[in-house]
Amino acid sequence: MSSSPDPASGADTVPFIAHQEFCAGLPFGRFRVVVNPALARPYVMQRTRMTAVAITVIGLGAALALAGRAWAGVALVAAGIVLNRVVRHQAGKIVLHLALNDAAVYRDVTSGGVMEVRRTAPDAVVEPAQQR
Repeated sequence: MSSSPDPASGADTVPFIAHQEFCAGLPFGRFRVVVNPALARPYVMQRTRMTAVAITVIGLGAALALAGRAWAGVALVAAGIVLNRVVRHQAGKIVLHLALNDAAVYRDVTSGGVMEVRRTAPDAVVEPAQQR
């Protein structure tokens, strides 16, 4: 994929880091991960199909409320709204979790600009023998 930056082009490119290397090095601090929250929210909402789930739960709540079960309906509507907002708020953490567990998601988010992965300085890395 991409290699080291070309000084003649002046472009600041980041070398590609393989998914296996990313998964192995992240717990030891070998990489710095930056997640773009503006891009992470729509990605997570689409990937988890949260909009459809929230609409379904809110619709069931409205149906219960109209059928005479007002408190149960209100509880489901509130649960749908809260669930939607929690997922949007936690989108960065969800993107990182999905990228660690699925190589296809890792490729999508790194190539799409949702997540940026850079190597850290060698002196900032904590080796496995030093961790406790």
